[in-house]
Amino acid sequence: MHAPVPPPIPTDMLLLAYRNGIFPMSDSRDDPEVFWVEPKVRAVIPLDGFAMSRSLRKVVRQGRFTVTCNTAFAQVIDECAAPRADHPESWISARIAASYRALHTEGHAHSIECWRDGALVGGLYGVGFNGVFCGESMFSRADNASKVALAWLVALLRRGGAALLDCQFMTDHLASLGAVEITQARYCELLAVAGALDAASLPESFAVLVAEAEGLGVSPDQLIAQSSTQTS
Repeated sequence: MHAPVPPPIPTDMLLLAYRNGIFPMSDSRDDPEVFWVEPKVRAVIPLDGFAMSRSLRKVVRQGRFTVTCNTAFAQVIDECAAPRADHPESWISARIAASYRALHTEGHAHSIECWRDGALVGGLYGVGFNGVFCGESMFSRADNASKVALAWLVALLRRGGAALLDCQFMTDHLASLGAVEITQARYCELLAVAGALDAASLPESFAVLVAEAEGLGVSPDQLIAQSSTQTS
C-alpha cells in the first residue's frame, strides 16, 4: 500500500517563502516530501542585460512559434517534470506541481508557451509578485523554443515594470543568455526593492505587448527582436 501523498504546500506559505528568497524542491517525481532551498549564490538575469544572439534574434523575428501566456500552465509543468535523456529524474514532484497549480489559480504563478502546428513544443513557468519573477523551469521539444519563451518573458517583465528575474541556479545555457551570479545577501536586497514595486502581472504585460505591436503595425516577435540586446 502506498503512503498517502501530502497535500499541496499552502499558497500563503509558498509565497512567503519566495518573498524571503527561499523555494521548495523534492528529490524525485514521486517524493512526497519537500525541502526548502536558500542558495548561497544565486543566478539572475538583469532585465537590461538579456543577451540575444544574432541567431536567436533571427528566430524570434521570424515568428517561428505561436507564443501565449497562461494558456497551458499545467501542461507546461508536466513537460518540465518529464524525464529527459540527460536528466532522468525531476525535482518537480507531484506535490510541488500541485502546489504551483494552486498558486497559478490564485494569480501568482504564470507560464509562457511556444506552439507549432497546434502542439506545445516549449515553454517556461515561474512565480510572479510585485516586481519579481522567479523562473522555475523550462522545456523545449523544438530547437530554440525555450529560448524564445525566455525572450518573451524578459520583454514582458520590462514592459510591466518588473526589476528582478531570478533563475535560481547558474547553468551554461543561462550564462549564454546574460545570467550572472550574485550572493544570496545581494539577492535579498534586490528582492526587497523589487518586491515593493507595483508592477503589472505577466498576463497584463502580455496584453500590453500585443497592443503595442499592433499599434506599430508589426508582430510582437518583431518588436521583441528590434528592442533586444544583440550579441554575436
